[in-house]
Amino acid sequence: MSATRRQVLAKASALGAGIAFTGALSELFAGTAAAQSPGHTGYGPLVPDPNGLLDLPKGFRYTVLSREGDQLRSKEGPVPSNHDGMAAFAGRAGRTHLVRNHENRVTARIPVPAVGGLTYDPAGKGGCTALTLDAGDRVLSERVAIAGTAVNCAGGRTPWGTWLTCEETEDRAGTNGYTKDHGFIFEVHPTDPHRTGAVPLTAMGRFQHEAIAVDPRSGVVYETEDAFLKPFGLFYRFLPNKPLGGVGSLRAGGRLQAMRVPGVPDLSTIQETGAHFDGVEWVDVPDPLAAATPTRLQDYGPRGITHAQKLEGCYWGGSCVYFVSSFARSAEGSAADHYGQIWRYDPRRRRLTLVVVFGPATDVQLPGESPDNICLAPSGGLMVCEDGNGAQHVFGVTRTGEVYAMARGRQNIGTPEAPEWGEFAGVTFSPDGGTMYVNCYTPGTTFAVTGPWRG
Repeated sequence: MSATRRQVLAKASALGAGIAFTGALSELFAGTAAAQSPGHTGYGPLVPDPNGLLDLPKGFRYTVLSREGDQLRSKEGPVPSNHDGMAAFAGRAGRTHLVRNHENRVTARIPVPAVGGLTYDPAGKGGCTALTLDAGDRVLSERVAIAGTAVNCAGGRTPWGTWLTCEETEDRAGTNGYTKDHGFIFEVHPTDPHRTGAVPLTAMGRFQHEAIAVDPRSGVVYETEDAFLKPFGLFYRFLPNKPLGGVGSLRAGGRLQAMRVPGVPDLSTIQETGAHFDGVEWVDVPDPLAAATPTRLQDYGPRGITHAQKLEGCYWGGSCVYFVSSFARSAEGSAADHYGQIWRYDPRRRRLTLVVVFGPATDVQLPGESPDNICLAPSGGLMVCEDGNGAQHVFGVTRTGEVYAMARGRQNIGTPEAPEWGEFAGVTFSPDGGTMYVNCYTPGTTFAVTGPWRG
């Protein structure tokens, strides 16, 4: 389905969600389970939560699985701060395993507790925790999965059932008290973290990592770089020496390459959905460890390389990889402005296509700008975590192009005079599609949302 911007703006305004987009949403679901569902409209208006945590449509309910400052079930210490990217994995007897990032900088209120055999840098406060839930979403265990890392933002799951957690920093040893270099990807096993340990996957590059997606046929790993200020980040692919080799195989190394779109030095200049570019090139990164120069600033030859501001979410769907540019602002050095894009890269055709452009329906202060974490919903839609101004939402976008508010955060972390709400992150679904899990970044809270999901 393709829609004009005027049609979409009218639709979004009528729903009152405040978000708008243009593009062909059906493309996002090709080859996935969601493609078999026709998609539905929203679930009705949000009902204010008397407990002041999470507003949901009528018939839905939430459970707080874990909250910053509470004690981990493992007794290793308190639940760390800054809940971010997350993934759900199927377990035995109906159990679900969650792996959750903690985007902790050195200033974080509650660090990830250091655990023997799972700590990379004793000075790092970031890492991951792992939760095991029974079939009723009751927490059976909660423990440290990796510690001593820094600014663990997002990541992605592997075809062999592990989580790749990404450090969104380039700090070197000696900076901010760190004893080791940071800016790496680490593999985390959801049930046996000592099996993966705390080993940086150095060949996958040292830069401000955001998210990854793995091609399940070739084993190629795609990586986004969340560079907020100019020079902006790149879109990478990693060619493993042992593709699809299972747990620990990425330690065998490989080649890191950056995407070059001929004639397009900055993706923000492309504004029309459906615009596509054939003959995409991949250029070897001269120094993946960025010993002297950040990877995005290295010499890629006289034709340069393609940059984009705020590259974030990344996932594999059908035969293509999709990635998000959360926003672009010319005032910060971008070549053009936008409020969020979703791009699709088809490796067989070497074609890059702008699929969706997001934007607020009216005022940029309203919700609906700066999409961050995204996931495909079993109900045949897209769930988008908002990271912008104003009240924060999880938005649903149906395959037929309707936008609706699925959840709204009520935890005001500002003041009545200057309200501020914690962003949403890490949205993911249980293997059976019956529960949506989502994090509030601060105060760190993990929710399980159940209700009359349409299949």
